[in-house]
Amino acid sequence: MQVEFLGVGEACDETLPNTSLLVTTAGDYAHRILLDCGFTAAPRLFTSLQEPEALDAVWVSHIHGDHLFGLPLLLLRLWEMGRRRDLILAGQEGMGDRARRIAELAYPGLMDKLGFILDVREVEPGHPAQMLDITWTAAQTLHSRRNLALRLDCGGSSLYYSGDGPPSAESEDMARGCGLMVHEAYTVEDRIPGHATVFECLDFARRTGARTLALVHMQRQERKRRGEELKRDLREEEDMKALLPEPGDVLAVGQGEE
Repeated sequence: MQVEFLGVGEACDETLPNTSLLVTTAGDYAHRILLDCGFTAAPRLFTSLQEPEALDAVWVSHIHGDHLFGLPLLLLRLWEMGRRRDLILAGQEGMGDRARRIAELAYPGLMDKLGFILDVREVEPGHPAQMLDITWTAAQTLHSRRNLALRLDCGGSSLYYSGDGPPSAESEDMARGCGLMVHEAYTVEDRIPGHATVFECLDFARRTGARTLALVHMQRQERKRRGEELKRDLREEEDMKALLPEPGDVLAVGQGEE
């Protein structure tokens, strides 16, 4: 499994695109999944994917603009490029209706002329789903809106993606043994309601046995003030590989890391 960080920023960051990941599974029949689709995600995605049929699925962690509002542009671009293959849209209950309403507001009539089916799949806590030869498992975090963290298991490798919010007891159980954890860390140490801190994420990764921790979605001023110092500190972590990725960075999640 491979993860490309299309964006690593928070909603209002003027220099870094919104947090969004492109996951590519290994093997002869690789699948590509976009994790979260905020305002800036679609333009970033199409720097990496040139073919309209190349994307298999989109996951939306919760209904905030920097995680969902790029979907209309994504669908418009795929329609313009002539896509014909179904596209999976996965997320919590009600995500499909919200996504269609947002697309209709952005581009009236687009959903009726897409030329491909938007195949909505609901993934709820306690009900893992099998899609694209991958096990999808969800757990709610402690964000201001209902947010579902996601675990992907495929071919012996595993990825935990937090979306937004500090971990819950349920998400901690789900994250246990993951090879790569990608977690939002809005601040370094001072908790903002609904968001995690760097210290919390490091402790969470240690408790769950993550081999690699990537911190994203940091508040823009915090990252400007403390980003370089934090990168140095993370490199000194002994319990795991820890990093503050930049847009365009790629990580491989090997088999047997969990």
